[in-house]
Amino acid sequence: MKMSLVIVGYGQVARRFVTLLDESRASLTDRGIDPIVIGVGTRHHGSLFDPSGLNAERLSGTLTGPNVESGAAFISEAFARVPAPVTRVLIETTTLNVESGEPAISHIRAGLAAGAHVITANKGPVAFAYRVLTDEARAAGRAFLFEGSVMDGIPIFNLVRETMPAVSVLGFRGVVNSTTNYMLTSMENGVSYDDALKEMQRAGVAEADPSHDVEGWDAAVKAVALANVLLEARLTPRTVAFREGINAATATRATAARKAGQRLKLVASGAGRGNQASVSVRLEELDSSDPLAILDGQSNALELDTVPLGRIVITQRDGGMEKTAYALLADLFAIADRVEASKHS
Repeated sequence: MKMSLVIVGYGQVARRFVTLLDESRASLTDRGIDPIVIGVGTRHHGSLFDPSGLNAERLSGTLTGPNVESGAAFISEAFARVPAPVTRVLIETTTLNVESGEPAISHIRAGLAAGAHVITANKGPVAFAYRVLTDEARAAGRAFLFEGSVMDGIPIFNLVRETMPAVSVLGFRGVVNSTTNYMLTSMENGVSYDDALKEMQRAGVAEADPSHDVEGWDAAVKAVALANVLLEARLTPRTVAFREGINAATATRATAARKAGQRLKLVASGAGRGNQASVSVRLEELDSSDPLAILDGQSNALELDTVPLGRIVITQRDGGMEKTAYALLADLFAIADRVEASKHS
């Protein structure tokens, strides 16, 4: 199965995805999948387009083409040059916009309009426009997948969708932001807020402007994405019931909790269903036996409350950019399976 891939946004995750394609070539070939990257577009760091294919080596340096003023136009023009029998896939990896989810939402709609399946690692579209985008994808007969949007490469959405038939998710709770969990772990051991934050910035996990992480926005957007998909909610980040973050004063609370045999964690949770669903992000002192309390450093975990399976906990001990890149690859395999299945339906 030939696949033509267009990538919009080309940061660390997308770059690792391109090299991962080469590293996974044998597995792809075994499944009959032959993907090539034909275009990469960015707003500030140039672009490249070649319908014959762009390998990791050509994409490892500077993108020599012009900056992309309209990602939607770039997507439409790139896919217009792909022969009809070839499967088209948009890989959307632009950064989160907590105000509106744009321009990622427009990129996804342009991809669907161009006859492409869409994979994104951006949680914004799922948090702001999940229902609309899902309906448009269904009408177009295309996939809209986003496994890397919440817990890097750990399968959350695929787990429920593909392996838990007839299971209802009643709610969830989790530690889903690596930066704040690392900082809380450090602060309870006597490291200052500023030093813990600088360490995350040096590691490339936290941005130069860390407000999305430390103010709880990243966790809130992830919670909304989870609720929209798993609880059939119709929420946006602006309708989060309560959002809390961390600051320098949190260190006192973290050390006090540790002395009392507890752990202070930033917990994202959701409950209810449909229009009754709500989510929150709160600092909570957890008993040491709580599965979320054992998380150190950049570890994450999500607990699903389900019927009839009860509570299920998925733990990610090692997060990072490479794992998110893997989620893009896993979604690519899923699209190939769907296309192949549609040929026999």
